[in-house]
Amino acid sequence: MKIAITGKGGVGKTTFSSMLSRMFADDGYRVVAVDADPDANLGLALGFPKEVYDSIVPISEMKKLVSERTAAETGTFNKMFKLNPKVDDIPKNYCKEYNGVRLLTLGTVDSGGSGCVCPEHVLLKRLCSHLILQNKDVVVMDMEAGIEHLGRGTAQGVDAFIVVVEPGERSLQTYRKVKSLGKDIGVKQVFVVGNKIRNKEDKEFIMSNLEDGEALGFIYYNQDVIDSDRSNKSPYDTSQETREQIEAIKNKLMGLSVSCN
Repeated sequence: MKIAITGKGGVGKTTFSSMLSRMFADDGYRVVAVDADPDANLGLALGFPKEVYDSIVPISEMKKLVSERTAAETGTFNKMFKLNPKVDDIPKNYCKEYNGVRLLTLGTVDSGGSGCVCPEHVLLKRLCSHLILQNKDVVVMDMEAGIEHLGRGTAQGVDAFIVVVEPGERSLQTYRKVKSLGKDIGVKQVFVVGNKIRNKEDKEFIMSNLEDGEALGFIYYNQDVIDSDRSNKSPYDTSQETREQIEAIKNKLMGLSVSCN
C-alpha cells in the first residue's frame, strides 16, 4: 500500500503519518516513512532518539550523491544533466530505522525559482516515483500542503491520497486545493481524516464540506498527544485512545484497497 498524506500546516498530518507508519510496522509490514515536508520532523514523531534524528541528512542536501546520480556538477542550474537517475538503492542505503520503521528524509530544493528543473528536483521526483511504483514495501509519505513531489504517473500509483483537516475553513480550503490539483494529475479520489475533533459540531462541520465516501474517520482532540511533542515522545506511545481511532481508519483504508483491487 502506498499512502500520501497532506494538509495545512499544524493540522496534525505528521502525527497521523507517524502513528500510521508505526501501526503498519507493528502489524508486521515492512514500512518506509517518507518525510517530504520541508519542515521535516517526522523522525521525532516516530520516536527516533534525538542523536539519531540529528544525524539525518536530507537527500536533497547530499550534494555528492545528487552530482553522481544526475551527472551534474554541484550547483548546476539550467544546464544538462540526467533526467532518469539511478535511485533504486537509495532506500536501502540512506534510510534510518527505528521502532520498525525506515525513515527517508527528502528535504527541499532551494535553487532556481518557481517550478525549476534542477538536479536535486529531478532526483527527488524520480525517487518518489520509484517508491510509489516499484518498491514492494508499505510507503507512507508525509507531504507538504500540496503535491509537489508527485508527477502524473506517480500520483496514479498511490493507493490512498489523504488530506488531514481540522474543523476550520482554512484547513478545508487546503483540502479543496489539493483535490483540484490531484484531478489535474489523475488522482481519482481524495480521502479526508478529521483531526482535533472536540464535539459533534466539529465532526458535522467537516462532513458538511465533503462528498460521500471521502471521510475515512476522525481523531479526537487529545492533550496527551499534543504534550508528547513537548516531552519528545512519539504520540504512538502516549495514547491508547488515539491509537484505537487511527486503527479504525487504517482498517477502513485497507478495506477500500482490497475492494479497489
